[in-house]
Amino acid sequence: MPSFPLLAVDIGNARIKVGLFRRLSDEGLPEPERVLPLDGERPPLENIGAWLAEISPSVSCESMPWFIASVNRPAATRLIDWIGTNRPEDRVTLLSAADLPLEVRLECPDMVGIDRLVDAVAVNRLRRPNAPAVIVDVGSAITVDLLSPDGAFLGGSILPGLAMSARAMHKFTDLLPLIETADLANPPPALGTCTEEAMRSGLFWGAVGAIRQLIEELSSYTDAPPEVFLTGGAGATVAKLLGTNTRHVPHLTLAGIALAAE
Repeated sequence: MPSFPLLAVDIGNARIKVGLFRRLSDEGLPEPERVLPLDGERPPLENIGAWLAEISPSVSCESMPWFIASVNRPAATRLIDWIGTNRPEDRVTLLSAADLPLEVRLECPDMVGIDRLVDAVAVNRLRRPNAPAVIVDVGSAITVDLLSPDGAFLGGSILPGLAMSARAMHKFTDLLPLIETADLANPPPALGTCTEEAMRSGLFWGAVGAIRQLIEELSSYTDAPPEVFLTGGAGATVAKLLGTNTRHVPHLTLAGIALAAE
């Protein structure tokens, strides 16, 4: 068992999230006591020390275990270097597929994004016994993955996220503007009456339609309808559009990292 408190770190391509966990629960998901979000491209790592001191002087002074799940190798290297310089007594674990309490029924488990796998670890705590599950993570990329009734990771789909698609439309055209995707937390009108509104409609409803269709397609691989779990920036909004069998879990990835620490 890991010592507590511990720090779980989710390093994505656009964001880094650091979660403080003081304990794990025997049932359900552990909840981070505090979460520090950082910009993934230019993370102000010095903010972590100030954040720990703000939480509790004892926490900032004692040796801490860090469990890191990263899909961004340069950002992970910068963080690990920062820990080594500023908190040399801390213990760092960079998670891989082999560290997880999860069966991955794929030929190359280590080639699967670790974020997708720790999400699966967390969902195995949430789904009903012997029920398949679909996991949707709405981030820089959108992933839609399938868990078997016995909790094995079977694979899934990856498609561009809202911000990535918005940048692509702007970069590869002459006249389309760069759309700010932060304001897509609420569903835009499907009928866009100007270029920007039409782009917002296409970005948002295209992503929702793709997610809905992929859930339907993945359901054909199961004998019973899967439970659906969503996480990520726009997860709460999308979950409301997908029906009553869908549950939004804000800190699914951080919880999966904390469970992997067991």
